Amino acid sequence: MEKGTNCFPTCHTVFLAWTWLLLLSWCCTGAEVTCRSCSSPSPSWPSSSPRLRQEQRQPPPPPGGLRSWAGGRTRSSAAAAEPLPGGEPGGRTGPRGAALRSAGAGGGAPGGRGPAAARSRRSSEGRRALPAGGGRGVPAAEGQRGGRAQPRGPPEEGRAARLRGAEELRLSSTTFALGGDAAHNQAMVHWSGHNSSVILILTKLYDFNLGSVTESSLWRSTDYGTTYEKLNDKVGLKTVLSYLYVSPTNKRKIMLLSDPEIESSILISSDEGATYQKYRLNFYIQSLLFHPKQEEWILAYSLDQKLYSSMDFGRKWQLMHEQVTPNRFYWSVTGLDKEPDLVHMEARTADGHTHYLTCRIQECLETKRSGPFSRSIDISSLVVQDEYIFIQVTTGGRANYYVSYRREPFAQIKLPKYSLPKDMHIISTDENQVFAAVQEWNQNDTYNLYISDTRGVYFTLALENVKSSRGLEGNIIIDLYEVAGIKGIFLANRKIDDRIKTFITYNKGRDWRLLQAPDTDLRGDPVVCQLPFCSLHLHLQLSENPYTSGSISSKETAPGLLVATGNIGSELSYTDVGVFISSDGGNSWRQIFEEEYNVWFLDWGGALVAMKHTSVPIRHMWVSFDEGRSWSKYSFTSTPLFVDGSLVDPGIETQIMTVFGHFSLRSEWQLVKVDYKSIFSRRCNKDDYQTWHLHNQGEPCVMGERKIYKKRKPGAQCSLGRDYSQSVVSEPCVCGQGDFECDYGYERHSNNQCVPAFWFSPSSLSKDCSIGQSYLNSTGYRRIVSNNCTDGLRERYMAKMEKCPGKAPRGLHILTTDGKLVTEQGHNATFIILMEEGDLQRTNIQLDFGDGIAVSYANFSPVEDGIRHVYKSAGIFQVTAYAENSLGSDTAVLFLHVVCPVEHVHLSVPFVAIRNKDVNITAVVWPSQAGTLTYFWWFGNSTKPLITLESSISYVFTVEGMNTVTVQVAAGNTLIQDTKEIAVHEYFQSQLLSFSPNLDYHNPDIPEWRQDIGKVIKRALAQVTGIPDEQILVAVFPGLPTSAELFILPHKNTTERRKSSEADLEQVVEILFNALNQNLVQFELKPGVEVIVYVTQLTLAPLVDSSTGHSSSAMLMLLSVVFVGLAVFLIYKFKRKIPWINIYAQVQHDKEQEMIGSVSQSENAPKITLSEFTDPEELMDKELDTRVMGSISTIANSESTKEIPNCTSV
Repeated sequence: MEKGTNCFPTCHTVFLAWTWLLLLSWCCTGAEVTCRSCSSPSPSWPSSSPRLRQEQRQPPPPPGGLRSWAGGRTRSSAAAAEPLPGGEPGGRTGPRGAALRSAGAGGGAPGGRGPAAARSRRSSEGRRALPAGGGRGVPAAEGQRGGRAQPRGPPEEGRAARLRGAEELRLSSTTFALGGDAAHNQAMVHWSGHNSSVILILTKLYDFNLGSVTESSLWRSTDYGTTYEKLNDKVGLKTVLSYLYVSPTNKRKIMLLSDPEIESSILISSDEGATYQKYRLNFYIQSLLFHPKQEEWILAYSLDQKLYSSMDFGRKWQLMHEQVTPNRFYWSVTGLDKEPDLVHMEARTADGHTHYLTCRIQECLETKRSGPFSRSIDISSLVVQDEYIFIQVTTGGRANYYVSYRREPFAQIKLPKYSLPKDMHIISTDENQVFAAVQEWNQNDTYNLYISDTRGVYFTLALENVKSSRGLEGNIIIDLYEVAGIKGIFLANRKIDDRIKTFITYNKGRDWRLLQAPDTDLRGDPVVCQLPFCSLHLHLQLSENPYTSGSISSKETAPGLLVATGNIGSELSYTDVGVFISSDGGNSWRQIFEEEYNVWFLDWGGALVAMKHTSVPIRHMWVSFDEGRSWSKYSFTSTPLFVDGSLVDPGIETQIMTVFGHFSLRSEWQLVKVDYKSIFSRRCNKDDYQTWHLHNQGEPCVMGERKIYKKRKPGAQCSLGRDYSQSVVSEPCVCGQGDFECDYGYERHSNNQCVPAFWFSPSSLSKDCSIGQSYLNSTGYRRIVSNNCTDGLRERYMAKMEKCPGKAPRGLHILTTDGKLVTEQGHNATFIILMEEGDLQRTNIQLDFGDGIAVSYANFSPVEDGIRHVYKSAGIFQVTAYAENSLGSDTAVLFLHVVCPVEHVHLSVPFVAIRNKDVNITAVVWPSQAGTLTYFWWFGNSTKPLITLESSISYVFTVEGMNTVTVQVAAGNTLIQDTKEIAVHEYFQSQLLSFSPNLDYHNPDIPEWRQDIGKVIKRALAQVTGIPDEQILVAVFPGLPTSAELFILPHKNTTERRKSSEADLEQVVEILFNALNQNLVQFELKPGVEVIVYVTQLTLAPLVDSSTGHSSSAMLMLLSVVFVGLAVFLIYKFKRKIPWINIYAQVQHDKEQEMIGSVSQSENAPKITLSEFTDPEELMDKELDTRVMGSISTIANSESTKEIPNCTSV
C-alpha cells in the first residue's frame, strides 16, 4: 500500500511549473511551480512499481505495496513520486518544454477535499510531483499534450458561451516582483487563508548537476500578497533553505529545513514566520508527518530509513525504529486507537522480514513494540486509513490481502474466487465501506471496481474493465472520479471493444449508464448524438496541483456543479476536446469552451473563474455568475503574462487569487494578487436563493432518499460570505431494486436477479456457528452501504436469521503461516488449520506433528491464531490434521521439511583423473545432520546442473586439461557452494611423499596452509630437476604426520604420441625419484627451518632399528629388505612401458575429509583385471610397481580429526 504526499485537508502544498521548478505550499510542502520561459535540463526520475497501494499524495515506497487514495475523495492518480530535491519538470508543456506538476494536497483546488476530512496526511516533499491535470491520464506512448490544441475562435481567449458585452472590465489587482531572485528556479509557498493575511514564499536555486540547493530566499507578506518582505537576514544570510512546513493544527507554527548538503538543521517559528529559532540535527530529514490533533507532535523519516519522533515541534528528537519502510508510518486515529501517541509502522525486524508494528512514541523499545499481525507482510503493503488497516501477504506466488476493521483481528479479504488479483488499489474508505480497484489475472491495462461490506471483508463487483494508465513516475492512474458534495455518484472510463467510454452511477456502482451529450453546441446548433452509439466522454484526472483546476472538478460547497474536459463522440478523445459543465449532478451537460481552460469555484461556487491554458502570454480571464451559461471578460494585468499557475485562497468563501508568472523570458517572478470582492455587488438575501432537487434521470430517490438543496439563483451577483451555511432537506424513500446490490458470491443475471456463482456454496457462510445457535443466511442481496431507504423490498432482501445446520467437516486444509513447507530445526513452526464446511465450535481437532508429538483441541477456537511447534531434529515430517464431529470426519496432510542451516560445504575430488573413466565426487557438509539437502552439480562449462539428493556423484570427464567442478547445497533458504579443479589426462604417475618431522610442528592443518606448502614443494621439485611446472602436481593431505601425493603428468602437447610420451614420462619419473632418494629436494619453511622431502617407504615401520632386544624385528626387517631388493631387480630387468602407475598409501591416523588421491569406485582395494592390459607380463609389471596399501574409499571415509558439528537442538 502506497501513500502519496500526505497533507492535511486544510493545508495546501503545491508545485507550479516552468522548466525551472517553483514549489508552492499551503500548510505543508510538496507542490511545485516550474518556470515556463526559463531553460534548464529536465531531470528524469525512476519509475515506481505498482502493488496493492494506498493513494495519498506523498512519496511512494520502493517498489511496490498496497495502494489507496487517502482523504476519502477518490483520486485518479495512483501514487505520488518519491521525494527528490528539485522536483521534475514535465506534464503540460510551455514554450521551452515547460511542465506543470504537483505532489501537494489540493484542498483549495476545485474538486479538492473540504475541511470536513480530518485525516492525518503526510506533509512532505514537493521534490517530485505528479502530473497536474495536464497529463490527462495519457499513456506514455501517446505523450503529454505539449502546448495546447490550436485555438478555435478568438486568438487569445477562444470562444465562450454567450459572451456579455464588448467593453473590457478590469479586476482589482496588484503586482509584486521577487527582486533579486531571477535566477532561482524553485519556490515553495504557504498561504494560510482562513482569516490570515500571511503568505510565505521560499525561493531557491537548485543545481541539477550538483543535485543540491545553492541559494535561497525567504519572502513574507502580511497583506494577502500585495507586498513582500525578504527575510534572509532573520534566518541567516549564509543559511541555504530547502523546504518549508507548516503545522496543520496551528498555522502560526512554521518549520524550515536547511539544505543537507551544507548543514542539517531546522528553523522554527511560532509567530507565522516573523521570527525563527535554529536547531541542529544529527540526521537528514526526508519527510515529515504531523499529528492530526497535537500541534507539537511530529514524525520525521530520515534518508537512512530511520523514524524519529518529536513532542516539541522539532526542538528535540528521539529515535523510534530503524529500517522503516518509506511512507509506511502513521499516527493513531482518534476514536480507534487507545493512545493518541501510538504510531503504526512497517519495518524490517531482526529476523530479516517485514512486519507491521505499533508502539508509543516515547516507549518504542523492542520490548514495548507489538505486532498486531503475527506473520511477516509484503514490503510497502501497510495502509492505515480511517477505520481500516490493510496489509498484503504473498504466499505461493499469490497475493493475499488482509483487513482489520476498527482494530479488530485481521481477516482475509474475500474477492470472487477466481479474480486472482495481480494488483489492488484501495480507492476510498468513506462511509464505512471500501472501494477497491483490482487488476485480475487476465487484465493488462484495465481494472475491475469492487465494493465491500462494512467490515471491508466481502467484495462484490461494481464495474469491469476501467481504464488505467501509467504516469511519468510509474504511478498507476485509474480513471475513476467521485463527485464531491453528493454521496454515491461516481464517474468512470470503461474500456469496451478497445474504446474508452465514460459511465456514471448514482448508487455506488450498482447501475452505470453513459452520459447524455448536450443538445446544442456553443453556437446553438443541434448536436446529433444518439445513445448508445454516441455520448459525452470526460477526462477524469483530478488535479493534484492547486495551480490548475484539473480535467474535472467539483466541490463539497457547490453540490451538483461539475466542470470537466471532454468530447462528444463514440469514444474518449485526446485531441478534439472542450470544456463541459453540469448543474444537476451529471444528468445533463452544456459545453462552455471549445478549448482547454482552468476553471475555479469562487464564493461557495456562486461564481466561476476561467483562465485559458495556453503557452502564450495572456492578460484576461472569464467570470460567470450563472453556472457557465454566460461569461464576462476581465483583465487582471496591464501587461500580458506567461502564466505558470494560479493559487486560489484556500477559504471556502474564496474571493482572492494569486497568479504566478513572468513577463518575459528573463524577467523575475511576478506575483499578481487578484481581488474578486469588487465584482460581488452585495450580500445575498433570501430572494437570491432557489431550491434544487437531486435526481437520477428524473428519479427523485438517490441512495434511498430525496434531497432538496438550497442554492444561489443563477445570475445573482451577490456574495454568500464566510458565515453562510448550506441547507439540505432529505427524507427516506421506499426501498426498491436499485437500493440493493448482489451479496458476496452472487452475480447479477440478465433478469436482474442475483444468483450464486458457480464456485460459491451459500451454505459455507454458516460454518462459524454451532448447532443450537443462529446465523444470518444471505438472500443473495445486501443493501448498499450508506443507502437510507426504508420498508419496501427491505424485508424481502434482508438476510434471514436461521438455525445453524449440523455439518460434517469438509474441505480441511493445513498450511504454515508463511506458506512455506520448510522450517529450521529449533525454531517455531506455526500451522494453520482451515475448514470449508462444518461446525467450528463442535468439531474436535487433532494435529500430529510427525515427530511423535500430537495435540488435540475440542473446537477451532484455540487454533485460530495457529498452532506452534518446535522440531528438535532435522528431516521430513508428515504433519496430519484430523477433524471429527458427530456427523463425520476429514483429514489433511502436509509434508514439512525441517532443516538445520548448513554452514560449510567441502567438495572432495581427486586432483587428477583419467579421461573417460568414472570419477567419484563427494560433497561433505557441516553440520552433518542438516536434514534433507539438495545438491546441484556443475561440470566444466555446462549451464544446466545435475540435481541429486545424495552427497556423492559419479562423473566421466571426456576433455583433457583442467576441469572445474562446482557443487551448491540447498537447505531451506540457505544455499552454499564450493568449487574445485581436476586435472584430466590419458595417463599419469603418482607417488606418496613424506617430510622431515620438523614440518609437523609448523603444520596448522588448514586448507590454505596445505595449498601454499604444495606450491612450495612443486617449486622445489622443478628447481632441482628442471622439470616444467605443468608436469608436476603436489597435493598435501590433511592431518599429521604431514604427507602428500606427487602427480607426474604427461606434457600437454604429447598426448597424441602416446608411446613416445610414455617413455618421456618414465624419464621424468626416474629423474624425480633419483632427486628425492638423494634428499636433494628440500625447502626453507622459515629462517632456520629446512624441510626435506622423501619418497614414502613401503612400510611405516623403520627399516633399521639400532636398539638391542629386538633381533626378531631386525630379522623381519632384513627379510623385507631382501624381498624389496628382489622386487626392484625384477622390475628393473623386466619393466615394460606401463600406461600409468597409481601409488597410494594407507594413512593409519585419522584424517579430515578434504582431499583424496586417485580414482576408484570400489569400496575395497582396487583390483586390476587382465582385460585392462595387453598381456599378462605387463599386468605383472604393473602389480609389482603399483604399491597399493589402501583405496580411495578408505581415505574418503576415514574419520576426521575434527568433530563435525551437529545442529544444536533448541
